[in-house]
Amino acid sequence: MSWLRIIVVLVRGLLLDRAELATENLALRQQLAVLTEQKRRPRLRTRDRMFWVWLSRFWSNWRSVLVIVQPETVVRWHARGFKLLWRWKSRPSKAGRPKIDTEIRKLIRRMSSENPLWGTPRIRSELRLLGYEASKATVDKYKVRHRKPPSQTWRTFLDNHVRDIAAIDFFTVPTATFRILFAFVVLRHDRRVVVHFNVTAHPTAVWTAQQIVEAFPFDDAPRFMIRDRDGTYGRVFQDRVGNMGIEEVLIAPRSPWQNPYAERLIGSIRRECLNHVIVLNEAHLRRVLTSYFAYYHESRAHLSLECNAPVPRRVEHPSEGKVIAIPEVGGLHHRYRRAA
Repeated sequence: MSWLRIIVVLVRGLLLDRAELATENLALRQQLAVLTEQKRRPRLRTRDRMFWVWLSRFWSNWRSVLVIVQPETVVRWHARGFKLLWRWKSRPSKAGRPKIDTEIRKLIRRMSSENPLWGTPRIRSELRLLGYEASKATVDKYKVRHRKPPSQTWRTFLDNHVRDIAAIDFFTVPTATFRILFAFVVLRHDRRVVVHFNVTAHPTAVWTAQQIVEAFPFDDAPRFMIRDRDGTYGRVFQDRVGNMGIEEVLIAPRSPWQNPYAERLIGSIRRECLNHVIVLNEAHLRRVLTSYFAYYHESRAHLSLECNAPVPRRVEHPSEGKVIAIPEVGGLHHRYRRAA
């Protein structure tokens, strides 16, 4: 076959293919025209919209063949897709409040379960001394719930001469044999330190006066001393206190709220120690109170002392090791510290 014949065959086939393609396009356009004349609007799926958006980006003459919808509709689809794309790219990586570390959650549950007498402020204070910051809502959420009402609160008693004020008071403790023992405490207001305590079965004015001498040796006596109107503080006691340069401040009859620090101390002693112990005798009560006051001074955190103990504790950071618990007061309370 000559080259001329081959070219004629190819041109003829090409022309026939174009004619057939044009006829097919005509038939399709006629059917689309019929569809567009119907009142019922055809439903387009997401993939149909994506096809026309894609086609509009790669074919400049796409508007001439679009019949089902208006060209502006395809442009609107494209803009909507662009908005969804950037909304997906701009989504926050972590939604909501930051999560509380598992270690803190476990530590809150551990403290509240090992110390059923502790409330939320005490647990927050211990966490702060261990280098953790947790809000009140966080501690309330993760602490163990105990069937016990919260401890009482007192109005803060402020005075310009708080460093020169001490308070004294008696409280009674029944023994296993139903004897009544009298415990005497002397409290300094500035750091809530119990400078002296003692126990007796028969309190007298002479015995009480001797306790004041033992509490404030070497001219360390305060300027004022708050007490109630108990008859035990007789003439001998008043003379001894006056000779030491201490001015007594007597509260009103039946008004323990006027001596709040001492009353709160006694309440803490009962709630956190004596209510959980059966006292055998005077020696046993002295040992129990000695153990409690060691915990009270060196470990127990006070809200009024910026969440620290009367003997200040330093803040231990997580880098210093894991948290260990040290039982105190026979296991009624624990002190938490870090150990390398």
